[in-house]
Amino acid sequence: MSTEPDATHDPTLESWVDSANSTATDFPIQNLPFGRFRRKYQRGADGSWHLGVAIGDSVLDLKAAGLFESTDMNVLMKMEVAARGKLRERISEGLRRGSAQERSWHPAVIPQKDVELGVPCTIGDYTDFYTGIHHATSVGRMFRPDEPLMPNYKWVPIGYHGRASSIVASGHDFPRPAGQRRSSDENMPGFGASRRLDYELELGFYVGRPNPLGSPIPMAAAEEHLFGVGLLNDWSARDIQAWEYQPLGPFLSKNFCSTVSPWIVTLEALAPFRRPFMRAEGEPQPLPYLDSPGNRDAGAFNIVLEAWLQTGKMRALGDAGQRLSRSNALDAYWTAAQLVAHHTVNGCNLNSGDLLGSGTLSGPQPEQGGSLLELTQGGKAPLTLGNGETRAFLDDGDAVILKAHCERVGFRRIGFGECRGTVLPARV
Repeated sequence: MSTEPDATHDPTLESWVDSANSTATDFPIQNLPFGRFRRKYQRGADGSWHLGVAIGDSVLDLKAAGLFESTDMNVLMKMEVAARGKLRERISEGLRRGSAQERSWHPAVIPQKDVELGVPCTIGDYTDFYTGIHHATSVGRMFRPDEPLMPNYKWVPIGYHGRASSIVASGHDFPRPAGQRRSSDENMPGFGASRRLDYELELGFYVGRPNPLGSPIPMAAAEEHLFGVGLLNDWSARDIQAWEYQPLGPFLSKNFCSTVSPWIVTLEALAPFRRPFMRAEGEPQPLPYLDSPGNRDAGAFNIVLEAWLQTGKMRALGDAGQRLSRSNALDAYWTAAQLVAHHTVNGCNLNSGDLLGSGTLSGPQPEQGGSLLELTQGGKAPLTLGNGETRAFLDDGDAVILKAHCERVGFRRIGFGECRGTVLPARV
């Protein structure tokens, strides 16, 4: 896969969809992320999911424009890299100002306000990794002050198998989870709604091309099996997690809901924002099966990540919310290619649409924590918000909004859209 920018990244390109030319949009013509949509209030044949590309404040219906006949995103994601590149070129050329396709494509461009956006593809399996070393260190320090990282952390990409059935699209609200919990001053556990509900600021990497069972994917080919990247909020019930996670890891504390953004930003769109992957001096270098020249040269992504909180009181007053933290995917300890290579080195087969979570991506400073667990020191130092409210963990009515963007001098800024979810009261 080429990691070099091409004509589709030209910062001077403009679209006949005027909103795509705004400097404030996440979706200029240089981005072109893929997703699934259907017109609001329609069901049946006219209300089925369509495949689309975000352009400004609108979405281009790929089938209506004659670009892709299937309405199955997973079929599109299986395309070979070269074919994907050709499709991106056709979409870019057709949406450019002065394009001969403007007249014929115009009916295929629908305002996003008139559509419902869904989970961008069929997700069959979901693995969540732990690539954020600053998150792992700060959380580990709460429990193991002298040795916050486990001995294997810097050698093997740690992950656990999540629950694909409870992954929902941005905008989907969910009830506060319930389960067993036991505090340090209790002799036996109790049951009830989580009192320590949290979010996790993550990226999700979507598998495009599958590999057969028993056929590991080498590092040199790993990115050919990845389609793109979206935002992921791995909601976490910290009190339930603390009681259940030994010895097999998270279970009910994680599988009640995970939220993804509705758009997949392709690896092709991210070409201008790649960076070398380098370990700091003194850090162990990856084992050979997790190393390649291409990964060293351009395996990392310069993606700015933000977590916002909008409380119920803020929403009632029309306040968009308050930013809690800002970090960057460059701080991840493992790259997307390394996750694919490690996941398959034992012969595990990945399928189109499988989701690989990055794990919480925090920055090196305390205020860059990608979760409330970090920002409040385990709930011991609640945050005071701008309107005077305080939070140690999430309250009912709180909405968490994850955002991300890429920018570089000489290129157009591109974004990922929102990943939003609101906590409803528990049903127990």
